[in-house]
Amino acid sequence: MRRRDFVTLVGGTAAWALTARAQQPAMPVVGFLSAGSETRGPSPQHAAAFRQGLQETGFVESKNVAIEYRWAEDQYDRLPPLAADLIQHRVAVIAAGPRADAAAKAATASIPIVFMSGGDLIRSGLVTSLSRPGGNLTGVTILASDLTRKRFGLFRDLVPQAAVIGLLADSTNPRGEFQLQEAQAAASSLAVPVRLMRAGSEGEIEAAFAELAREGVSAFRRQWLPVL
Repeated sequence: MRRRDFVTLVGGTAAWALTARAQQPAMPVVGFLSAGSETRGPSPQHAAAFRQGLQETGFVESKNVAIEYRWAEDQYDRLPPLAADLIQHRVAVIAAGPRADAAAKAATASIPIVFMSGGDLIRSGLVTSLSRPGGNLTGVTILASDLTRKRFGLFRDLVPQAAVIGLLADSTNPRGEFQLQEAQAAASSLAVPVRLMRAGSEGEIEAAFAELAREGVSAFRRQWLPVL
């Protein structure tokens, strides 16, 4: 399933949360909280997929539902105040992507939150159980942690001559350490040497690539969460 399909599913789940709430106003308001950019990267396409998910369940933007968009523009410290602003607008439900989901959870314990995320959601503290998330959260996960070992195995099959695989991690990701532990454990189980680099800005990413090239790293993967 494509990532866009997952976001469409988030839209459908948000619509379900709308219909489940009693005494909705004539024009309910959905909050869309994203760590990404309104104009750059995959986020605009994901917003379109979200609207499609709403529409497939009978909610059409500006017709019978309003959507309040909040974009952090990749500045993750903006997420908590953006989440608080959505609450002040009395949204009926909040749809939140990776990184944004934690900010939404911290901001409200009563407004339903629909998330799309990856990694170990239990260890990160987002939910108490995958089958019963608990509280006011529900959503979908791509179970990225289950794919980590398969990805390293694919690297080994595609580039069998690689002496070292480079792993670039997002140093600004609050769940990054969980992901790194998963990746390093997967690489170790497959006897794949890994050179770990961390980066949180464009300049740091360029420097990391240059360092990996100097060290003769033969293959590379990024350990990055998708952005809604």
